[in-house]
Amino acid sequence: MGSISVCPGSFDPITFGHLDIIKRGAKVFDQVYICVLNNSSKKPLFTVEERCELISEVTKGIPNVIVESYQGLLIDYARDKKAQAILRGLRAVSDFEYEMQITSMNRVLDDNIETLFMMTNNQYSFLSSSIVKEVAKYKGDISDLVPSVVEKALKSKFTNE
Repeated sequence: MGSISVCPGSFDPITFGHLDIIKRGAKVFDQVYICVLNNSSKKPLFTVEERCELISEVTKGIPNVIVESYQGLLIDYARDKKAQAILRGLRAVSDFEYEMQITSMNRVLDDNIETLFMMTNNQYSFLSSSIVKEVAKYKGDISDLVPSVVEKALKSKFTNE
């Protein structure tokens, strides 16, 4: 069996920062599962199904990436996929504290699954889905922040509000 990782997130929507981590993770692991989770502390713009479709579209050229959604504990999903690692992207020091709490809890739940942090490319260190949605809402240029299919989906969402 090859190396398997799970790259979790809400991906509402997927950005070039997310895609950077996914592409680089796909070079390190034989299989990367993109696990779209519903973060109960956030109010999503896109449904889980829409997010999965967008991610599938922008990762279709990466053969070892599989996109799925999951409701429940991430560690259970990772265990079901026989993953050795959870792959998380870090943008800045501010991400670290939050990620450390999640990682510590996951280690309590299953210490056989490691969490690996990958620093995002510097050009995306400021980028978040929330910022992208805010700029798109006010019709700002997001073409350097998200793939074109995501840009179109965002424009459609905010036109129909």
